[in-house]
Amino acid sequence: MSEPTPPERRRIPSFVHHRSRLTDGQQRAWDRWWPVHGRDVTDVVSRAEPFDAQSWFGRCAPLILEIGSGMGESTAALAAAAPEIDHIAVEIYEPGLAQLLMRIEQAGLHNVRLLRGDAVDLLRESIPPDSLAGIRIFFPDPWPKRKHRKRRLVQPEFVALAASRLAPGGTLHLATDWEDYAIQMRSVCDAEPTLRNAAADQPGGWTARPSWRPLTKFEQRAVSEGREVHDLLYHRCHGQANDDLLSVT
Repeated sequence: MSEPTPPERRRIPSFVHHRSRLTDGQQRAWDRWWPVHGRDVTDVVSRAEPFDAQSWFGRCAPLILEIGSGMGESTAALAAAAPEIDHIAVEIYEPGLAQLLMRIEQAGLHNVRLLRGDAVDLLRESIPPDSLAGIRIFFPDPWPKRKHRKRRLVQPEFVALAASRLAPGGTLHLATDWEDYAIQMRSVCDAEPTLRNAAADQPGGWTARPSWRPLTKFEQRAVSEGREVHDLLYHRCHGQANDDLLSVT
């Protein structure tokens, strides 16, 4: 008699999906432009619309994944500043995605695609190892209450998965305005053997705020409220990671 298959341990999500009403302008942008620029992670993971960045963008170019694009302010500005790079923004908040659609059309951008859903599922199931030029995670939900910190995105299993999807030399760039989360991020990323801290020789291991990272209204508010913003920049080391160990459960 065969052994019963143990039940799969349920992964604790790092987000709560609150449905919010779109403004009239956002709704018009969604109706017109989501079929052009957007996809659902569930469709990509199920292979209804397989992950194929070259087909999506109509070219072969370096690809950056942004996890949690919010209202799209940074995403649109960074894509406009680097037209030679393709950008995929993953977000669950529909008004934010709709606002980014408006920014894309207003700026005439051709190097941004949007995915609605869970970035961990996308990384684990659809994005090939060694394929991304960069991953950006700017101001993820800090889950400040101690009992909720297990929900934070930047945990060892996630960082190992993210690092495996970076091409050798690719970058993982994080930023947060919550000091204890910044310390956690640095500790977790420093412990990942396939990553190297670009500021390892700097005090505290923090990266100086890059001048090219847009100063958003969100960050301005954090600074005005007295919270220091920390940037962390890591490079994927050359060499192969053991992908058998890189599953997020």
